[in-house]
Amino acid sequence: MENGGSVYEPTTSPTEQAPRRGLRACVCTAAHLGPRRLSLKVLQLVLSFLAFVLEEVIKICSRCGGLYFFEFASCCAFLLCIPVLAMYCTSLYERVGKDQVKHLDLWIVSVMGVVFLLASIVFSATNDGTSVETAAVVFGYFASITFIVDAVMMWFQRHQAKKDAPQEKTTRPRNAAENQPLNNEPV
Repeated sequence: MENGGSVYEPTTSPTEQAPRRGLRACVCTAAHLGPRRLSLKVLQLVLSFLAFVLEEVIKICSRCGGLYFFEFASCCAFLLCIPVLAMYCTSLYERVGKDQVKHLDLWIVSVMGVVFLLASIVFSATNDGTSVETAAVVFGYFASITFIVDAVMMWFQRHQAKKDAPQEKTTRPRNAAENQPLNNEPV
């Protein structure tokens, strides 16, 4: 007041912006993934989609169990890639929490990598050998490799983060005075 300034000027802090709502919340950014992980995620999506489409083109099968398992694995992999990629690239990453998104992603890519690899092995053993079936199996193997590589990369990142985190001492040395009774008077 003496120097002509506002009374609250030195003690106020800028207000935080409200979370985005509506169409502004759908802004896509790849900042949470980085270029290597983003390319892996897009490759997982494309390869699992191609494997799914190619197995859908197959009209006749003599032993269909492997085909149905491969269909299930490729469809699940494709459909699970979409929400994970959406969480990383939108404001859902902050809303859900980065640790929860990374944990969910690790489980999805680990399970889908193993299931997709198993389905590709089973389908390659039970298919009739047509060119479409062979192409579907090849895309299935490539997709399962991308899922497994992504899971290994995430596991190493998580392991490195735990190793780099400062270790807390949970046990304290006991002081001799702590073990003594509060009253030293005889009863």
